[in-house]
Amino acid sequence: MKFALAGNPNSGKTTLFNALTGSNAHVGNWPGVTVDKKEGIYKKLPEKVEILDLPGVYSMSPYTPEEVIARNVVLDQSTDAIINIVDATNLERNLYLTTQLLELDKPIVVALNMIDVVDKEGYKIDILELEKALGVPVVSVSALKGKGIKELMERAYSKAKEKREGYSPLAESVLGNLLKLTTEMYKIKGVSNPVFKAVKLIDGDALEIAENPDLEKELDKYKAQFDVSNYDGDYGAAIADIRYKHIVSNYSIYLYRVKSYTSKSEKIDRVLTHKFWGIPIFLAIMLFVFHITFGSDFLYLSLIIPEGSFNIELIGKDMIASPGTILQSGVEYLTDLVLGGVYAKMPEGAWYTGLIADGLLSGVFAVLSFVPQILLLFLFLSILEDSGYMARVAFIMDRAFKRFGLSGRALMPLLMCFGCAVPGILGTRTLGTDAERRRTIYLTPFFSCGAKLPIWAAFAGVFSAKYMNLSAEVIVFTIYIIGIVIAILAAILLKKTIIKGEPQTFIMELPSYHIPQIKGLLIHLWEKLKHYVTRAATVIAGAVVVLWFFSSFNFRFEYTGDSANSILGTISRWVSFAFIPVGWGMGENGWRFLVAAITGIVAKEMVVATLGTLSGMSGIDNGAFSALLLSVGGTLGGLDVSVPAMFSFLAFNLLSIPCASAVAAARSELLLGDKKVGRKYFYGAILFWIATAYSVSLIIFWFGTLAVFSPWIAAIVGALIAIGVVIVVTIKSKKLKVIEKGIENETN
Repeated sequence: MKFALAGNPNSGKTTLFNALTGSNAHVGNWPGVTVDKKEGIYKKLPEKVEILDLPGVYSMSPYTPEEVIARNVVLDQSTDAIINIVDATNLERNLYLTTQLLELDKPIVVALNMIDVVDKEGYKIDILELEKALGVPVVSVSALKGKGIKELMERAYSKAKEKREGYSPLAESVLGNLLKLTTEMYKIKGVSNPVFKAVKLIDGDALEIAENPDLEKELDKYKAQFDVSNYDGDYGAAIADIRYKHIVSNYSIYLYRVKSYTSKSEKIDRVLTHKFWGIPIFLAIMLFVFHITFGSDFLYLSLIIPEGSFNIELIGKDMIASPGTILQSGVEYLTDLVLGGVYAKMPEGAWYTGLIADGLLSGVFAVLSFVPQILLLFLFLSILEDSGYMARVAFIMDRAFKRFGLSGRALMPLLMCFGCAVPGILGTRTLGTDAERRRTIYLTPFFSCGAKLPIWAAFAGVFSAKYMNLSAEVIVFTIYIIGIVIAILAAILLKKTIIKGEPQTFIMELPSYHIPQIKGLLIHLWEKLKHYVTRAATVIAGAVVVLWFFSSFNFRFEYTGDSANSILGTISRWVSFAFIPVGWGMGENGWRFLVAAITGIVAKEMVVATLGTLSGMSGIDNGAFSALLLSVGGTLGGLDVSVPAMFSFLAFNLLSIPCASAVAAARSELLLGDKKVGRKYFYGAILFWIATAYSVSLIIFWFGTLAVFSPWIAAIVGALIAIGVVIVVTIKSKKLKVIEKGIENETN
């Protein structure tokens, strides 16, 4: 038996799925798309039930990949019942999808989620009367607390054995006769779910028309008899209006206010979404997250710990490292032990020793040592997302970004890029205009994905250890800020030049705040860990072996212990001259950093893996990797420019061409519609990413070098630039206010 979970985004659907399936869940992808497919087993009924977690959707209209998938599954004959998760705190909006599901010839059970929140907010829902009105079972549940789940599954199991005919609100509207005629046409053809399909055909649904073009021609004859002039002849608008009116008059009447109440979410939002303090609070939260994850001086306790108090390996000397740093040091200690053991058992200088120890293990271990910090960061981001705060981030960012050519709607897929760029790029399909969609795709690499975290962690850890005035969390935070600032500037540039067009108005319903479920967070982290380790054992390991070969053999295919004289070293030294102006191409190791940046196009984790392999890192000399990172840039006229060169290298890897998977996703999305035009935008994106990365790296290196040479001069130059930006923004704001006032006067 198979049940499908269907509901709006943020309705608690995935939380319910985790509560039902626990560790039995399997995560894959739907065929042809990279939308997550989650399946699991519920074992507490007379027979095992397969649970399918559908993507969160607002309707069954096929506008996005998620909606197409959800539609196909609910129409699938193998689905025995549908559990519709309804957010009780947003009843009317959630019941819109319910009215569409009720049109199916399938057993439906409504799970009224977050009913406890409704009670706290001073409302009451008459569940028995609502059940009578809907004509299907309604069960009150709290997915977060696990309440009502047993009753829900028992009623769904019972109803799955009964037959049910679909019903539509259109039956009682001005389109009732049209629906009846269209439904009869489908019944004559022997098509399943005739009411659902009839409504879709009347709506002008593209998928339905493609499946039944003969019925569309027949329907056009009937449509002429019905008057929808109030909707400018738009049947889609008429159907949507009929649904909402039906919800208000038949279902919303069972939602009562019993007492006046200001919710906790409203009180919290007065602070977190404040017009002036919203963005600074968000930045402060992210800085604290980076401090917990990457900091070497936890809560800056060294300020109160007396000198000479202790010196504990992995913990710190007269200070306590952050939890993320302690965990990372622990994993690094274990990998060093393994490498040391491998070297002790294998002959020194043999090619297979180099392959296994210097190549494969060194490269893979260089990446795996940062897994604890990556998981810890994902944990914090998941908490922020599941609590409802990240939705607020999109809201507060919309006010700041819309004047630069980005709406809050575009920020949603960009925020997804903090996890992975691929779903972020695919998420741009929800944007209303081609200009905004293309512009957003161009900006996706600038929001640091999880695969880039090992790069930031590696350099931040090494440089903060040498330069005490540079804290690791500030280095990582700076990189994220650079990405956001460059995204703003790039959005302005694109809007004014090659991708013109205004962003759409952003309307968003903010979910209530709630405490994330620990079980759900752990399942999410386990999925990330499996994905990361699998990637390290396959893609990264394979690429490291190829990299080791070309860095260990010369053009005569003779094994050489000097990677500088290898095939890779020889070619890279010729090319590295082009990157001398950006700093990290200088010095005897400049070619190694170039190779690392290039291999990052395959997978961003490869940057650290490549540096680990090319450094000769081993269990015998575990300082070789750190020494290589510290050598970036070297000296310029006797001036130590390693810090500006380091920031230049990090900025280049942040802004340049993303990984191969993201590039493939960008190509598929940009080629939607006119293929010829799409190819131009795709190749334009590649050039844009390279040019942006090189230009920004160049500016960072030379401004940083100026700061090293003369901090006062750099401060004056920076202040003049800041003053210029403030003046320009102020002038533009005044012009905008004058225009808005003029429009307002004309309207009045």
